[in-house]
Amino acid sequence: MTEDHVLVVGIDGVRYDILREVATPHLDGLAAAGFLRPLRVNDAGPTISGPGWSTIFTGVLTPDHGVVDNDFSSNRYAEHPDVVSLVRRQRPDVVTWVGAGWSPLVTNESGGPLFAGGGWAPASPPAHTCEAWLAVDAEMTGHAVAHLTAHAGVGGSLVVAYLGAPDEVAHLRGVGPEYRDAIAAADAHLGRLLAAVAGRAGEDWTVIVVTDHGHVDDGGHGGDTEVERTAWIAASGPGLSTAGPHPLEHADVAAHTLAVLGAVPTSPAFIGRPFGTR
Repeated sequence: MTEDHVLVVGIDGVRYDILREVATPHLDGLAAAGFLRPLRVNDAGPTISGPGWSTIFTGVLTPDHGVVDNDFSSNRYAEHPDVVSLVRRQRPDVVTWVGAGWSPLVTNESGGPLFAGGGWAPASPPAHTCEAWLAVDAEMTGHAVAHLTAHAGVGGSLVVAYLGAPDEVAHLRGVGPEYRDAIAAADAHLGRLLAAVAGRAGEDWTVIVVTDHGHVDDGGHGGDTEVERTAWIAASGPGLSTAGPHPLEHADVAAHTLAVLGAVPTSPAFIGRPFGTR
């Protein structure tokens, strides 16, 4: 079996128009090698993180995965499993790692986890401050880098790293200077992850970076304004230099991840398509 490698970095709540105003050299470099394109959050679900990340990582829409807000208790993940679980079942030779500061993604808090096997989470939930969320993102990145460094050359890889500070800062401070600083900090964390990947010589990596929704100016979201409904995906890797002109759906993150790693979706409601094939 081909030894392929995928890194998915989720950055919560990064508004597309503001992203283009912030210096993000690591994301820019990724886009130059592949693509960075906006997309419309599918109208089947609200512009809320729980439904958004559920669609991104299961490849099915809100009416199917069942998560309609940030309480995951209504989930139907058993019927519509996350991509990490599918890869573990179908490609047990692939080394997987998941990390997130937002507990429902990786623990049973609020009806989670989205990722059935769990993953790294901070020892206690971050205090609801900008500083605490920035710190937990840095901590998560350190653990992800350590994993990437320790597992070079051991086979295929799937690493999922979630950065939540931009969204939390927006809720606390709106989309002003501190929000822009949080986006720049997330880009620095991406740079650390990309450096760890680059240090694994001789491996072909697909890197996907995605946000779930935007924000209104005062920092909220969940509505249907253009700035809330506009998300984006950036990716680079084998065969992706010409993928940009094609339409995108959030579910395509799951589809492309599975395609690279030679796994297949099991849900009949799966709507994702590998990048460039929609």
